[in-house]
Amino acid sequence: MKRYARITGTGSCLPPQRLTNADMVAMLAPRGVETSDDWIVERTGIRARHFVADGVYASDLAADACLQAMAAAGTVPQDIDLIIVATSTPDMVFPSTAAILQHKLGIAGCPVFDVQAVCSGFIYALTVADALIRSGTASKALVVGSEIFSRLLDFNDRTTCVLFGDGAGAVVLEASDTPGILATDIHADGKHTGILCVPGHVSGGQILGDPLLKMDGQAVFKLAVGVLEDTARAVLAKAGKTTTDIDWLIPHQANIRIMHSTARKLRLPLDKVVVTVDQHGNTSAASIPLALDHAVRQGQVKKGDTLMLEGVGGGFTWGSVLLDF
Repeated sequence: MKRYARITGTGSCLPPQRLTNADMVAMLAPRGVETSDDWIVERTGIRARHFVADGVYASDLAADACLQAMAAAGTVPQDIDLIIVATSTPDMVFPSTAAILQHKLGIAGCPVFDVQAVCSGFIYALTVADALIRSGTASKALVVGSEIFSRLLDFNDRTTCVLFGDGAGAVVLEASDTPGILATDIHADGKHTGILCVPGHVSGGQILGDPLLKMDGQAVFKLAVGVLEDTARAVLAKAGKTTTDIDWLIPHQANIRIMHSTARKLRLPLDKVVVTVDQHGNTSAASIPLALDHAVRQGQVKKGDTLMLEGVGGGFTWGSVLLDF
């Protein structure tokens, strides 16, 4: 019997502190950084984002999201035999955030590891988990995106500091005899490293280089629009599907203009695009599972729907997953 992987539960976590654009304007003004709600909304579609408090880490957000996902799937921590965490903001250099999460969930023995593909991280993690379940290595996995980008932001740079937020999203992915994940498609091109990066690193107990996020917004926009269309068409071809088979497009929530441009290129109506960027900002690897969980809990995404998940991020990395929910 052929073996497949299906999502059986979703969950998410947003920190309690919610900052509107007006809050950001007030916070930045004493620094001499000028911005406005109109400026942010017009260029990005973002109206609010969430920031963690001191002492909260990616594993904490991930744990809450995982508990929700397991409850939705009707499973318990002891049933989990694989944990993959997509994050660019790990709790520490090592061990992995996945190992810390494993302990917080009261699980022991199963393989765990992190995936670092920035905003494409959840797509990469889901692709790996799908392969491990199909091969028989795992049967019930937690796949998580968890990020705390507020600690990487330069609050003197209005072009980046208003874009990002913190959060986590998780899914339970289980072995099944009926297709769930239909096809995956992932790519990278390291020549674009410089247009979106955090170039600092730790050496000899000191931070060398710049530990804050740097982005060439125009270059990222131009690249993102092209590769998102390409990967969407590639994954459809792998699955033997067309755009008319898509019930919902759930893209990485970075910029509403990129999301709408991708939908138009695929000839998908905008009311088939799940949008949370207005309330969450860009939460990097957490954005797709956050948006998925939101859409499930709002009654948008229903059992049997065909979903296109796609993301693009620093590296540059990009990819997509087509699945029946």
